[in-house]
Amino acid sequence: MTATEESSTAPEEARGSTVGELPGRRRLIVGGVGVAFWAWLLTRWAYHNSWVDRLFTAIGLPDLIRSEVPVRLREPWIPAGPFETAGAAVGEFAASLGPASFLIEWLAWLLNVAGFATTMAPQLAAGAFITAYLTILSMLFGLVIAVPLSVARIYGGFILRSLSLVYTELIRGTPLLAQLFLLYFGLGLANDISEIGIVGNGAVPRAAIFVAIIGFTINSSAYQSEYIRSALQSVDDGQMTAARSVGLSKLQSIRHVILPQGLRFAIPGWTNEFVYLIKYSSLAAFITVPELFRRAQDIGSDTFRFTDAYVIVAVFYLALVLTTALAMNKVESVVAVPGVGQSTDRE
Repeated sequence: MTATEESSTAPEEARGSTVGELPGRRRLIVGGVGVAFWAWLLTRWAYHNSWVDRLFTAIGLPDLIRSEVPVRLREPWIPAGPFETAGAAVGEFAASLGPASFLIEWLAWLLNVAGFATTMAPQLAAGAFITAYLTILSMLFGLVIAVPLSVARIYGGFILRSLSLVYTELIRGTPLLAQLFLLYFGLGLANDISEIGIVGNGAVPRAAIFVAIIGFTINSSAYQSEYIRSALQSVDDGQMTAARSVGLSKLQSIRHVILPQGLRFAIPGWTNEFVYLIKYSSLAAFITVPELFRRAQDIGSDTFRFTDAYVIVAVFYLALVLTTALAMNKVESVVAVPGVGQSTDRE
């Protein structure tokens, strides 16, 4: 392998996904658990969705979907009783062991947490729905901004490069929470958005959610632009020369030759940003968005079981992150072109 090949391979190897490196059987197990998790989430969301409720009402099944039930009053589908009974039995047995009780007390705690999780599940599912579409919409809208920013940084003139650099460094150099507070409290965007008649009515989210999407979009676009810029720079300079030699303009060369290759290199970076954004979406709780973390906070405040609530919500975040990483790894494999976008093809 030549020095050039080694330099082009090393960055690719550094992009590896932990989930993608799992052996086939373990990856299959993670995938199966992820499918079950998302099937439960989607079913839970559909069961309380007003649009789905209207659809089934129109076809003569008005009682099938329960969208009118408030989040706090939604019933769990798995009873907590068996877990609580088992936890109490294990706890009694542990108490009888005296000093050795610590050996199995953790099992009693796990059973109690599992029972508590079943009662929390409806509220957390509602919060996870908001977390999911906050993340997905912010990533997509951020991508629309990030591509022109990255192209401007590499192929633009002095003014475009400078504007792109200032935007990227300004957003990356300030805390996301400060950006959200500026939009929500400083600029008062929530008040302006609330004046739109349909906001907050029916299935349309309330204003704070739109402010969070705007904030996450702006923040994510800066980071995505850097991932894409790095990916575009990894495309061989000869590609642009070859495209121009066959009569393509500079813009056509970027669109039809450089971007299709560079965006494939950027997929691992997107996966990283996706994972970060799932976790950073919890900051929306500070501007009153009832996403996953805010739901856990409310449950903790109602029950005073903060530790249990945060352990359960951490498992939810872990499930979201692992399934997202697995899905993005699959996307990378599907869109890959032999010799382009995968380190194994470049070795």
